[in-house]
Amino acid sequence: MIAHTLWHAIAREALARGQRVVLVVVASGTGSTPRETGAVMVVTPERVSGTVGGGHLEHEALRMAREAIASSAPAAQWLVRFPLAARLGQCCGGVSTLCFATLDSSAIAWLDTIAACVRARTPFAIVGRIASAQACQRLVVTADDARGSIGDATLDSAAVALARSRLACATSERTGETFVAQAGPQTLLVHCVRPHAMPVLVFGNGHVGRALVQVLGAVDAEVRWIDEREQDFPDHVPANVETIATADATYEVATAPQRACLVVMTHSHALDFDIVEASVSRDDWTYVGLIGSKSKRAQFERRLLARGTSPEALRRLTCPIGAGPLRGKSPGVIAVAAAAEILAVREASMFAPAAGDSRPGRAIPLRGRSA
Repeated sequence: MIAHTLWHAIAREALARGQRVVLVVVASGTGSTPRETGAVMVVTPERVSGTVGGGHLEHEALRMAREAIASSAPAAQWLVRFPLAARLGQCCGGVSTLCFATLDSSAIAWLDTIAACVRARTPFAIVGRIASAQACQRLVVTADDARGSIGDATLDSAAVALARSRLACATSERTGETFVAQAGPQTLLVHCVRPHAMPVLVFGNGHVGRALVQVLGAVDAEVRWIDEREQDFPDHVPANVETIATADATYEVATAPQRACLVVMTHSHALDFDIVEASVSRDDWTYVGLIGSKSKRAQFERRLLARGTSPEALRRLTCPIGAGPLRGKSPGVIAVAAAAEILAVREASMFAPAAGDSRPGRAIPLRGRSA
């Protein structure tokens, strides 16, 4: 699995080592297809990251990508149309068009521009020419800037206008999308990326915390894993996870970005309470979850109300977490249920008004597992 906002780093790392890289992007799809437009797979001589849908489609895509890596041909970008039933025998029955792009070291410059956009959470579009002598060149476009070139000033201007119109359109809930467009005689591929990797703060590195971090490692998330017990963190964590060893958990709450998701599951009920008390003083979370039972929630509510917390603020707290159809109490089951709940709330929030609208987080009905 690869997040929309991580593929550039994988490609750049391989190019910096002198390797050839092939990007495979779902350029368009009609009917039933296994992945949405904008899905990316990075193929290097040593690894494959991401997926364009699996099955025979991906098998063929990998074969073509590896042939391109082994070839000494110059960098290029081209489209291949795959009728999934007629050509590949897949029961989806739709048609996926994939864009293949071989990259060389000249791509490092525009990959660095992409990295800057991702760090700043700035939506951007990558524009390239299909089947052209300038196929390896890219133009990176944001709402107020454009870097690079696709080889012609007039074409650059047309590409900038096209990319900005798409970035500004109403599909902002999509993390990534790709489309093919004509600019005069030139065929362009425009890949729009809206860096929506959700910030998640996980407090606690016990059994459930460890399991939850592993699950979140497979989705488009930026995870801060926080605990005071530095020695208990594992040696290896997913690439999108940062471990934070600190005795001041409330500072992490106070400095967390708007619309973040927060999950409290430490080794101490007293520490859980301090974190929850700090969190309910803010109204700009996407999700605040506390592991525990209905009785734990009731106890916390009584203490918080006594300290002046408003009932409205308490409605922003989800406890128990993972209150869905799963009833198992093993760390893995709780982690999967909690992650699914976070993702569902996150998806719903992407259609909501922007941060700063004082919209309370969704409250989950008090049902499900107890602890």
